Order: sequence, then structure tokens, then C-alpha cells
Amino acid sequence: MDLTLTDDQQLIQSTARDLLRSWTGAAGVRAVRDGAGHSTQLWKEMVELGWTGLAVPESHGGVGEGFLEVCLLIEEMGGAQVPGPFLATVACAAPAITRFGTDAQRAEWLGAIAAGRAVSYVRAAPRGGWGTTGSEVSARPAGSGFRLDGTALFVPWAAAAEGWLVVAHVEDGPTGGGLTVFLLDAATPGISAEQLDVIGPDRQYRVHLDGVDVPAGAVLGEVGGGEQVVAAVDAHGAAASCAEMVGGAQRVLDLTVEYAGQRQQFGRPIGSFQAVQHHCADIAIDVLGSRLIAYEAIWRLAVSSGPGSNADAGTPHEVALTVAAAKAWVSDAYQRVCALGQQVHGAIGFTGEHDLHLFSAHATSTALRFGDGDFHTDRVASAIGLPDGAG
Repeated sequence: MDLTLTDDQQLIQSTARDLLRSWTGAAGVRAVRDGAGHSTQLWKEMVELGWTGLAVPESHGGVGEGFLEVCLLIEEMGGAQVPGPFLATVACAAPAITRFGTDAQRAEWLGAIAAGRAVSYVRAAPRGGWGTTGSEVSARPAGSGFRLDGTALFVPWAAAAEGWLVVAHVEDGPTGGGLTVFLLDAATPGISAEQLDVIGPDRQYRVHLDGVDVPAGAVLGEVGGGEQVVAAVDAHGAAASCAEMVGGAQRVLDLTVEYAGQRQQFGRPIGSFQAVQHHCADIAIDVLGSRLIAYEAIWRLAVSSGPGSNADAGTPHEVALTVAAAKAWVSDAYQRVCALGQQVHGAIGFTGEHDLHLFSAHATSTALRFGDGDFHTDRVASAIGLPDGAG
């Protein structure tokens, strides 16, 4: 495994960093928190640059790169604190449609995503949780298709999305039953959404589906085969969220080192004091460790499920273990980084004028996305063969 970036990957990352930092004033979380929650103008520029089609096959109007390149962009979005539906659309929906979609679904949706159509993920797991089993949305056979009913919590960017991946439990019928994923237009009658009051920059919604009729052709994968689709979406979402947290943690490190070099106390910079130096060093260690384990997980997913898939990534069990370990570690490490950054900054770090509190809120909210540290630590324990402690 070689995690050294190629020249093209370095160009993607540096271009993204320069662009997103230049947009912070107009598209950063401060600028958009009272409106739509993200900048539609920046989204249009991303589309023009080909970012939304970065991992979409060229045959469907995309660039034909891979998941790792997408995560390089997402890392820079985390550092610039630029929110939007990019991760849900490009890192989660596009790979799932590419892998599990029919020819007709790929033709309809992948080109649309490359052209800027946002897609959200309606997981609807019991009690707003995660995992590959259960759904609060039911699907009953109705005519030649299905009728969806239920409520889903914590749906990201529902108001901005033009399409949704909806996870539902299909009642037994002629075509079978079980967890099933549906791909549907957000304008389908019977769907409504209300915004939730949550911490962090991402817009989250409660989505209601009331007698939503969908054709049989809306099923992504197979009826009853939703666990495989959900596992793939969750893995990509968790790994991409790790990249976003790495970007945020790196920015906290940069802010903290800069402040420690400028802030004077007792006639010298506070960065010259050993206690402050050790705080900064601990932050740097967490950032480096997070980047390494995050990109190992991202690399394994990229080579195991992308167009150049091969056995180098390891078995599916090893890939799942690495993703769970990365999400468990990075979720907690990012929060440690922010806590130590606050210690070094002191009172100014808690003020609304300083950016540090934005990263603290981001760390808390992103750690919960696709399962928090405890959820993934339990997954690691299960993956290494320990018995279930539920009993």
C-alpha cells in the first residue's frame, strides 16, 4: 500500500484548497448559516470544474477518477468549513448507483449527478441510529410497484436534494421482502421534510413519506438485498467523513500553532513554554495518525470497489474492519484536537469572532455521522472475534 499522492492527485488537492479558501467568506459556514446552509454559486462552480462528476465513469459524463480523489476534495472542504451536499451525493450516492444500479438507473442518475443533481441518503434506521438492519420506512407491494410510508430522522440536505436513496423494509410479497433501497425523485408526491435544530454545519431534516408510490424500477439492487447496498453506502460515507474530519483537524493544528507563535505572555511567545509545546505536539500526533488510518480505509475502499478493483485491498472483512477502525479513531481524535486547541487559545477560542468554535461544533456533529466512535469500536470488537456483550 502506497499512500503517496500522484502528481494529478496533488494538483486536485492544491487546486481545491486554493479555491475553497477563497470562497470561505461567501460560502463558509458563517456566510450560509442563515440561508440555505450552502452556497449554490459555489456548487455551480464545483459542477463546472467537474468535481461532482469526479468519480462518475466517463461513459456517463463524468471524469472517471476514483473515491480517493473525491476524498481529497472532501478533506479540503473540512478544512475550509464549506458545507454542502457534496459528500452525500458524490461520495455516497454515485458509487452506490455505479455498483448496484441497472443500466437504465446509471443512464438516468450518474450523468445528472455529474451535472450537479444533489442526492441525499434517507437511512431511516431505527431510533435514528446506524447499522445495516431495520428501517422506520415500510414498503408494501402496490400494483406493479411499491408504496412507502414512514419517517426518517437526520436526513442530510433534504431541502437541497433532487433525488433520494431511501432505505425501507419491504413486507413479504411475490418478489420477496426485507431491507431494500429505492432511488426516487425528491419531487415524488407524498414526501415532506422539516429542518431539525442540530449542532454543526450540515443541514439535517426529518423526512416523512406518506403513501409514496414508486415503480419496481426504482429498486436499487435487489428486493431484500438492501443490506449490501447500505453497507457500501455507510462504508463510503464513514471513510469520506474521516477525510472531512482530517481536513478540519489539520486546520485546527495550523490555527493553534500560529496562535502559539504570536500570543505573548511573560515577554515571550506562549509556544516557547513546554506545556503549550506538548499540547501542540499531541495535536500534531493525532492529526498524523488520523490522516494515515483514514487514507488507508479510503484506499482500501477505492481499490476494492472502484474500476481498478483488485485483491490488494484485502478481503471484504479486512476492508470493513479498517473503515470501522478509522471512523472510531478519527471521530475521537478530532474532538481531542479541538479540545487541546481550545486549551492553547484560551478564552478567545470560545468567542463567536474566532473560527475555532466552528471546528469544535463540526467535530461533534461529524463524529456522529455514519456512526460515532463507540458504534465503530463495537464493530472492531466484533470483527476481531469478541463475543457480543449485549446479553
